[in-house]
Amino acid sequence: MDDNKKTLYSAVQPTNNLTIGNYIGAIRNFLALQTDYNCYFAIANMHAITVRQNPAELRQRTLSLLALYIACGLNPESTAIYVQSHVSAHAELCWVLNTFTYVGEMERMTQFKDKSAKHADNINMGLMDYPVLMAADILLYQTDVVPVGLDQRQHVEIARDIAQRFNNVYTPTFKVPEALYMKVGAKICDLLDPTKKMSKSAENINGSVFLSDDKDTIIRKFKRAVTDSDTLIKYDPENKAGVSNLLSIYSAFTGKSIAEAEADFAGKGYGEFKLAVGEAVADKLVPIQAEQAKLLADKEYLNSVMKSGAERANYTARKTLSKVYKKIGFYQF
Repeated sequence: MDDNKKTLYSAVQPTNNLTIGNYIGAIRNFLALQTDYNCYFAIANMHAITVRQNPAELRQRTLSLLALYIACGLNPESTAIYVQSHVSAHAELCWVLNTFTYVGEMERMTQFKDKSAKHADNINMGLMDYPVLMAADILLYQTDVVPVGLDQRQHVEIARDIAQRFNNVYTPTFKVPEALYMKVGAKICDLLDPTKKMSKSAENINGSVFLSDDKDTIIRKFKRAVTDSDTLIKYDPENKAGVSNLLSIYSAFTGKSIAEAEADFAGKGYGEFKLAVGEAVADKLVPIQAEQAKLLADKEYLNSVMKSGAERANYTARKTLSKVYKKIGFYQF
């Protein structure tokens, strides 16, 4: 890691299939940021078990996400790509930070309320404690910036609050992280209901385009995408949510600006527009899928990437945890 660079941290859960929203809002941005920052990219399997998982599927999805990261262009030589549970300091720091976090703060977290409603039969402490573990994730690496979508803002804010609270009780120990918001494609919406964020756990899978979808499936989903009764292809999220969502997706997958995207479809119909967006997405995803499959066939290589990533992450995490233990009075050898 380069001491002259700031540190960036991000984590993605290996649950369900990732969508193009995850690609645009997270992975694609990682590619642009990995040369500018010291990057830690975690596969957040500890967060994943707040909801019951099939163990075999969780293991396979962990490998699949690792392979996907590399297939998309993340460099395991210059960044730390690792599995969260392979660095025990995450759980250890979480316990300490629990003593600097108030129950009322956790009960007010939007994600806790949402997940409690969806999983009423399993409202466990992990669901409530999720933001504290996320704060531990971030603070362990003396993180400067956390790339997030607008819906994750609350988690960065609570991490900042916990860091400042700890620093005020003792001496400055943690860097107070900043959220890094991506302007274009920060929120990609459901194709069938553009008032909602595209989700990898949506009830109707036809509204979400998954990174594992084949070309025919991608084209079919875009052909069914909701637009409106107008015929104008113009970016106007308030009045033309469906069309604006498709323009954002097209812009993200072609590298063109919204204005350039609008110009591409001036005078054209919605049918041609939706087909072109679908093809732009498929053209990008098909080679990524092929490379991911190739990597998954080489489990020995993926294991070596996980091991080196964990060693790199553990080195930094342990330095922070040792400082914390000293500050709070834990006796250490």
